[in-house]
Amino acid sequence: MWDTFAHRWLRLPYTLHIHQDVRGAKKPRATVLFIHGIGNTGASWQDVMEALPPDLRLVSIDLLGFGQSKSPVWAVYDAKTQARSVLATYLKLRLSGQVIIVGHSLGALVAVEIAKRYPLLVKSIILCSPPFYREDPVKRRLFPESDRTLRRLYARMVTHPEELLALSRIFKRLGLVNKSFNLTRDNSASYISALEASIINQTAFDDAVRLKVPTYIFHGRLDPIVIYRNLKTVAQRNPNITLTTVLAAHEVEGLYVNAIAKTIDEIASTTPQDSSHDGTYVL
Repeated sequence: MWDTFAHRWLRLPYTLHIHQDVRGAKKPRATVLFIHGIGNTGASWQDVMEALPPDLRLVSIDLLGFGQSKSPVWAVYDAKTQARSVLATYLKLRLSGQVIIVGHSLGALVAVEIAKRYPLLVKSIILCSPPFYREDPVKRRLFPESDRTLRRLYARMVTHPEELLALSRIFKRLGLVNKSFNLTRDNSASYISALEASIINQTAFDDAVRLKVPTYIFHGRLDPIVIYRNLKTVAQRNPNITLTTVLAAHEVEGLYVNAIAKTIDEIASTTPQDSSHDGTYVL
């Protein structure tokens, strides 16, 4: 009862489950916060974390509704709610200074929200396979834009959860999703809520155009659910964004891992931004 009162009615954000908190040095060169994609957990970042040098502090979390974090049935799993929970977790960990935030898929949209709401907290963000979608400027019946096609596909998943579960089992059997991916009948409600609130009804495309923090976007050339044209448009409109394409699909595997690890290492070696702040953030 108290949990519902505090978080639903008083709107206090949840703190998230810490999957890993690796402190390889007493004075780490930088802190890196990893945010996983939809249906995954903090375990999805294991390969990247193992590829990084030991003088970094590495923190991976389970987003609200996934892994071992809370999954309230009444919650709206939008990017704003997730960002507030990430901030609450940051404060609980007593992290000092700016962090490098690395987000994959849904986690990339959450990273954009964090950078938008709490820019002084962020040294840089790395967006892996961000599913940026926007409304079609022209409503075409024939050959509709990819944005509209994908939104319709996701909308069908929301209204036909049994089909979603069947597809997820096929994708997992074929190795098309991360090893940590776990979608079941028991946790499908939070998955569907996140899909609808954070991906279908997103504001990330417009928000990314206005970001002031250094931003690195990575796109897998073989990725079927990320629209490269949208990433390119965002990068062209925002001089703070660097866009890189790697020979990979949607998941951070293979060549993708080394590309992300190299970029994290390079960012960690750069001079920090001005982080003067009174230490107070609005949750």
